[in-house]
Amino acid sequence: MPSTPTLALIALGLIVLVAIAIRVIRSLRRFARARTLVGDGVGNGVGLLKARSAALKVAIAERRPDEQARTRANPAYDRRSGADRRITNG
Repeated sequence: MPSTPTLALIALGLIVLVAIAIRVIRSLRRFARARTLVGDGVGNGVGLLKARSAALKVAIAERRPDEQARTRANPAYDRRSGADRRITNG
């Protein structure tokens, strides 16, 4: 029977193909898991960096003297009347 070796080779090829596919799928799952962990870590780092940047801006604004706060660079400065639009308690 000349078809027996052909069928055996086809069966062996399918077994090898399934084994390779299983290994590739496992590797892709591990890669996806690692990508998620790295993405979460980077996202947390970016969030912390934004928070630190905002805190630094607030700290710099608090150290600014009052005469610098009443300039055109300050968005609270009223350009029409020259008055300060901020609400103060004094």
